[in-house]
Amino acid sequence: MKRWNTAKIRAAKGTHKIACLTAYDYALAKLADNAGAHLILVGDSLGMTTLGYSTTIPVTMEDMLHHTAAVVRGTQDALVVADMPFLSYQISIEEALRNSGRFLQEAGADAVKIEGGAIREECVAVLTENGIPVLGHIGLLPQSIKTLGTFKVQGKTREAADILIDDAKQLAEAGAFGIVLECVPPDIAALVTAAVPIPVIGIGSGSACDGQILVVNDLLGLSENPPAKFVKQYASLAPQIKEAFTAYINDVQAGEFPAPEHFYATAQIKSSS
Repeated sequence: MKRWNTAKIRAAKGTHKIACLTAYDYALAKLADNAGAHLILVGDSLGMTTLGYSTTIPVTMEDMLHHTAAVVRGTQDALVVADMPFLSYQISIEEALRNSGRFLQEAGADAVKIEGGAIREECVAVLTENGIPVLGHIGLLPQSIKTLGTFKVQGKTREAADILIDDAKQLAEAGAFGIVLECVPPDIAALVTAAVPIPVIGIGSGSACDGQILVVNDLLGLSENPPAKFVKQYASLAPQIKEAFTAYINDVQAGEFPAPEHFYATAQIKSSS
């Protein structure tokens, strides 16, 4: 049985900080899990980090199911949450129930994440009533980039802050086990966090949240340019990887790889004569 489940994540509020990571493949998920991550999100941000899109909008259910299954195979203890991609839950409650169920049944996810606040209250309630745990997501909503125009800080006015607090309360009342709060001023994030009985996981929202989440590609320095001010690079692997690739290419061109120590034993082939 997994060490982390939705009940333990909920119970962590007010007792200890929740360390979350966004990962997209078996290898990095396994490393994150072995390091002790509490929650691993298979984010639709894979559209930009892995598939080369400029936004999350083109990411499909099949993309997400494929990557979620890979992360699940690499995870033993962390709670695995699958991002519901664009148009997989907005069309109807029935469609949301069907697609979210696929993440649990086909990919092995433990829960799903849905963007939006009060507008998603009914959807969250129906999913949770049918045994599908939901992680909410408010603040900056990447799937709404076409209406937002650009990625920018949310909740900067009193009115906007009140809407965020109401969104969080309604998601909690609908049954969400936690909420991701993205790109919100730290003072507002503190108010949102204090307003609900479930954990609030911050990304670019200050230190008062119940936990934090970062994308592994950003944390490891695999991205060419960190996408936001809030990203902290704990390593700078991109230059090292490029250097390793260059060294390999040079060795191959110079005939220095493979060397004898990379050979298998010489076959002893007898002549037929």
